[in-house]
Amino acid sequence: MSISANDFRPGMAVLINGDLNLVVEYQHVKPGKGPAFVRAKLRSVKSQSVVSRTFNPADKFDEAFIERRDLQFQYRQGGELHFMDLGSYEPVALSEEAVGEAAGYLREEMEVRGSFHDNQLVGLDLPASVTLTVRESDPGVKGDTSKAALKPAVMETGLKVQVPLFVNPGDRIQVDTRTGQYIGRA
Repeated sequence: MSISANDFRPGMAVLINGDLNLVVEYQHVKPGKGPAFVRAKLRSVKSQSVVSRTFNPADKFDEAFIERRDLQFQYRQGGELHFMDLGSYEPVALSEEAVGEAAGYLREEMEVRGSFHDNQLVGLDLPASVTLTVRESDPGVKGDTSKAALKPAVMETGLKVQVPLFVNPGDRIQVDTRTGQYIGRA
């Protein structure tokens, strides 16, 4: 189905020059002088790079069909993340590069939504927050609060998060997957 650049919405998948892109941000701009245009940030599924481009609102593109399926994260091996499709129980793999920073939020047996294009896994939708266990953390020093009382901590997945001084190794905490910030104890 063909859509115009004016119909772009965040999360939409479009084919531009045969390359699958996801719309990250979209803005319709109408300057004081000159014609209106569409400014969009697009993430290439193949290269994972984010590019800002401008389009004429009437430019036409092919909308890509993205199917969403429930997946369960199984394990990491050799730079790949392995999942099980909860509908068909088939194994599915995706490179850590394609997931980017989201790989740090994945725990074994965690359920996520997978985005498929032409029956190939192209991305993941994580929950808004995840519960992780602190693996390493420096001890909090009493009186070390001249500024924000935060310290670095390494989670069970290898993710680094700034946590309050009272958090210790072995504690379970909630982390926001959109910002990577500490939310609270679990």
